[in-house]
Amino acid sequence: MKSSKYLIFTALFALLLAIVGITPVAAQDAGLESLRETGKAFRSVAKQVSPAVVYIQVEKEVEQQSMGSNPFGGHPFGDEFFRRFFGQPPQQQGPQKKAPKRNETGQGSGFVISADGYIMTNNHVVGDADKVTVQLLDGREYDAKIIGTDPPTDVALIKIEADEKLPFLPLGDSDKLEVGDWVLAFGNPFGLSHTLTAGIVSAKGRSGIGLTDYENFIQTDAAINPGNSGGPLVNLDGEVIGMNTAIFSRSGGYMGIGFAIPINMAKNIRQQLVDHGAVTRGRLGVLIQDLTKELAESFDIDQREGILVAQVMEDSPAEKAGVKQGDVILKLNGEKVDKVANFRNKIALTRPGTEVDLQVLRDGKKKKIAVTIGTMEADAEGRPLSSNELPELGMSLQKLTPELAEQLGYEEAQGVLVSAVEAGSIAARAGIKRGDLIEEVNRKEVSDPEQVKVLIKESKKKTVLLLVRQGGASRYLALKLEK
Repeated sequence: MKSSKYLIFTALFALLLAIVGITPVAAQDAGLESLRETGKAFRSVAKQVSPAVVYIQVEKEVEQQSMGSNPFGGHPFGDEFFRRFFGQPPQQQGPQKKAPKRNETGQGSGFVISADGYIMTNNHVVGDADKVTVQLLDGREYDAKIIGTDPPTDVALIKIEADEKLPFLPLGDSDKLEVGDWVLAFGNPFGLSHTLTAGIVSAKGRSGIGLTDYENFIQTDAAINPGNSGGPLVNLDGEVIGMNTAIFSRSGGYMGIGFAIPINMAKNIRQQLVDHGAVTRGRLGVLIQDLTKELAESFDIDQREGILVAQVMEDSPAEKAGVKQGDVILKLNGEKVDKVANFRNKIALTRPGTEVDLQVLRDGKKKKIAVTIGTMEADAEGRPLSSNELPELGMSLQKLTPELAEQLGYEEAQGVLVSAVEAGSIAARAGIKRGDLIEEVNRKEVSDPEQVKVLIKESKKKTVLLLVRQGGASRYLALKLEK
């Protein structure tokens, strides 16, 4: 028997509908009509966008690896895991027999951005492929040329030569995107050509994921799966506001969290790749950190205001302009600074030689400083040399993010992740492997690659003492420097 409260509620609801002139049937019809209009909007965007979305197939000739040569000693994550998170497969240690070559194939998505055939996609889709084939919605296939790639942001630009003008997508303004906005993801998940999924913007400015060097991801719940990489994330006007890049998943499939590169970041990279085939980044020359509650209290400012300068590099643009250790950077070109990742991205995307204005807090007083941005030194792939390389030990480092900690079983640990070890190096001879965690350097805890570099540089001894965690066990390793 229905309760009296339920009967009262039903009666009141019916009375309200009657007062405003809406019957329950009319209300249901109105709801259905609203859903139909939403469906029509999605249908319209699909017709507009799909012709410019492409299916990408890649081929590369690689050497086969012999069984039993895994440098992780049976680590449960294989080459593809580390390639996706670190940008390169594990390096082999010790002498290896020359193995026969084989063709490795892959697939992904992309989207045409100009009528003359320029196509934007992910670096991890095309990378250094030997052959790239592009298929349009109507089935036409073309061989594509790689114009340029930028591993630090995972952006790549390729081009096809067609006999006629191609349909292309307008690039929107990702800065105008708001949490809750409808977005549609296009791509070829699991090779299923030209698929559309719908969702909303779940969050903006996601960083610390550990996928790329420069992160400012749009998070969405629109379904993204393997094969969607490089496809467009569009708004209801059919404008590209992001490039689908990665998913967070414990199963390898969709779990409600996808990440896309904001199109405003990709625009800057695209233009440099068109003009130069590579990307040149700006450099300020400081080590910066987010303000903790305790640090903010000691500087007597709001924790959400600014970022802290932990160190100023010698002979850097920052030092020449007068930036000091302990300064709190409040604004960059008049805009508030609140996160290290955002500030780092903006500096990196600033053309070298450009003058920027910093507002800093020093000894309780605000001060303006004009800095001329320098050029970031980079390796052959465009990755910064200043933060992650330890050539004296023969290894590279990676900041340990929560996502990587969960994947590698380091949830309760703190330290710096080893991302690569050079065969025959001091690190390799000491038994350090890719995936190990450096917890201490000379009895001091570390959490950032730059901290490791500074402590090693400041070491007065010829031997560096490292506390290294391998799996579930930690041990001390003494590495003799070749000074």
